[in-house]
Amino acid sequence: MSKVYGAYLCTGCGIGDVLDVDGLKSAASESGIEMQEHACLCGAEGRALIEKEVNDNGVNSVVVCACSPRVMQNEFDFGEGVMTTRGNLREHVAWTAAAAETEEGEEAAETEGVDEFLQEMGEDYVRMAVTRAQKSELPEPYQLETISKDILVMGGGIAGLTAAKEASRAGYQVTLVEKAEVLGGKALGWRKMFPTSYPYTDLEAPSIEQMVNDVTGDANITVKTTCEVARIGGAPGQFSVTLKAAGIDSEWDAPAKVTVDEQEKIDKGELEDPNAGMKVYTELNPDADMFGAIVCATGWTPADASEYEHLGYGTVNNVVTNAEFEKLAKTGKVPARVAFIQSPGGAEHDKDFPYTNSVTSLVTLKQARYVRDDNPDGQAYILYQHMRAPGNTELFYKGMQEEDGVFMTKAAVTKVEEGSDGLAVQAADTLLGEDLTINVDMVVLAAGMVPTTVNEPTINLSYRQGPGFLDLDLFDGYADSNFICFPYETRRTGVYTCGGVRKAETMEETIDDATGATLKAIQCIESANRGVSVHPRSGDMTYPDFFMSRCTQCKRCTEECPFGALDDDEKGTPLPNPTRCRRCGTCMGACPERIINFSDYNVDMIGSMVKAIEVPDDDEDKLRVAVFVCENDAYPAIDMSGMHRNKMNRLVRFIPVRCLGSVNMVWIKDAMSAGMDGALLLGCKYGDDYQCHFVKGSEIANKRMDNIGETLGTLGLEPERCAVRQIAISDYDKIPGIIEEFVEEVIEMGPNPFKGF
Repeated sequence: MSKVYGAYLCTGCGIGDVLDVDGLKSAASESGIEMQEHACLCGAEGRALIEKEVNDNGVNSVVVCACSPRVMQNEFDFGEGVMTTRGNLREHVAWTAAAAETEEGEEAAETEGVDEFLQEMGEDYVRMAVTRAQKSELPEPYQLETISKDILVMGGGIAGLTAAKEASRAGYQVTLVEKAEVLGGKALGWRKMFPTSYPYTDLEAPSIEQMVNDVTGDANITVKTTCEVARIGGAPGQFSVTLKAAGIDSEWDAPAKVTVDEQEKIDKGELEDPNAGMKVYTELNPDADMFGAIVCATGWTPADASEYEHLGYGTVNNVVTNAEFEKLAKTGKVPARVAFIQSPGGAEHDKDFPYTNSVTSLVTLKQARYVRDDNPDGQAYILYQHMRAPGNTELFYKGMQEEDGVFMTKAAVTKVEEGSDGLAVQAADTLLGEDLTINVDMVVLAAGMVPTTVNEPTINLSYRQGPGFLDLDLFDGYADSNFICFPYETRRTGVYTCGGVRKAETMEETIDDATGATLKAIQCIESANRGVSVHPRSGDMTYPDFFMSRCTQCKRCTEECPFGALDDDEKGTPLPNPTRCRRCGTCMGACPERIINFSDYNVDMIGSMVKAIEVPDDDEDKLRVAVFVCENDAYPAIDMSGMHRNKMNRLVRFIPVRCLGSVNMVWIKDAMSAGMDGALLLGCKYGDDYQCHFVKGSEIANKRMDNIGETLGTLGLEPERCAVRQIAISDYDKIPGIIEEFVEEVIEMGPNPFKGF
């Protein structure tokens, strides 16, 4: 678009009290845009000032230097066709100047007049905001030529039935596929359900038959039993799904995942291509069904407990799992003396069985009730490491504690063997402080609920990254929807998980889960229809633009994309799927040729913002450190630090980025070449503290920075001048210390020797 600029400076909220307003306006003018000031831009008069310029003078690129872009978003939204760029002078500058520590430890006000270092901060942020506006273009949404709003639900258990029904209620057409001959899943084998209403003490009759009837009688829902997914291609709004009869091999081959290093060896002929000769399904199949989004509710399978030899499963008669015991209870009378074992014991002393949580505790309580209901003198022994009964289910737990014939104790089971009086269960470290031997008729092991995605691809994607969900070690093989901030959502945009695929859940939890996943599927469809992205950058109209003529087919973008948004052709050229894209920019950061950009976020823009920072070349007290901060944790944490009036080192300049994964290493090289004395990346934690909104951004950036360190070493610069630090959004009080520590390390090294060249 042809841009008409308007720049506006707010002097309220303390900005005008600590900064030289004329100096800030001059910085904007020197950068190419004249700036006006106002005491309260977010107020009615301030907004009217900008609106008048938009309406009368055709201003369509507004620069607002005031508060954080995370606040007052509606106040500075001037409608379609007008792009607003924000410069943060309040939280990142003015509010960091509240007080300074004297040598005696007393707080003292800043000296009279404008602090020189603070003023330089403000002017740099003004220049960066103006530069950002100049290098940005108004985004245009990516519009699909055709879009399907139908929803595919995989699985006909409680989760799938709920998802199908909720989607229908919202007005969407649904196809539900189930591998079995009938709907209902594991719930068909239940004798009773947990209590769902006050006083939460009595078991209830299963409601699964009514759920099945509701779905089969719904005109918006097409049910396909003895059916499963052979292949899923395409993207949100245009998923191409090929179905097959359950148990029949698909004609399509699942592409094996190939890393960048492996691909380089394949290209050199040093490694055999695992996909050579395969019939790999990567394009839209004209004979396939089309769907807008997918809900994966394929459930769980009972865990195999035979690995715990001391418990006797598979070798000792009448040692069964909880799933097997439920079937017995459904079809006949249960034994009078039953021991329920909640944890493996032995070497796994303080652990529960894998893939368990409060659900298995509640199942044990329910099954102990069967023992009492079926036998007047029934005895149920519950041996546990952890008993969990969240929410209202605690009332059920307390009721069972008071039940005659139910004995509960924390204990480690050391042996189960056949004895003279049935089975002998030996337990140690009990609450009674002594070892126990319990004689029972049957032993029930609280085996876990293993998600179907652990042992098979389930969704059979035709993505380059492989046919199934990617594993996240932190979640022990569960479908990768366990984002701390984003339940239901997977790294395969438009595919949402719920129920036993996501975690072990009760019926009530599963119903809530399925409803949430369905709402996410609907949001995805409608976002694709409007041409905008889904979480975490919901509503973002940008998408990556590839300048393919310079692509070297290095495959780094396809390999590093956390969401499988890119396929590639037989030559390795990226094949973008914009509706799969989450707009994190990881592909942009990965590209060594810098051919991937977004309309309002690109390599040139951030690089130009870095260059807009003035780097004094004749003052050793005025070193400069560029700090690239992710928008999801680091930037909000810095904002909150400013809100708490925490003093911040004035040698740093914060440059917001979508994700550390989007940081192209050319920015670091350019910063150091321009005389910056240090560069720091602040992003989300990963590993055991995994919480990156874009999954791998911080981890990828950390690996890239290792390479930058090697490059700096060859240039005679200390690798320690560049670093990555991980922070959580709650670390706002730690931010100043983290920054200060790094700056002190840079000061210790001295000025960048390239300064002034």
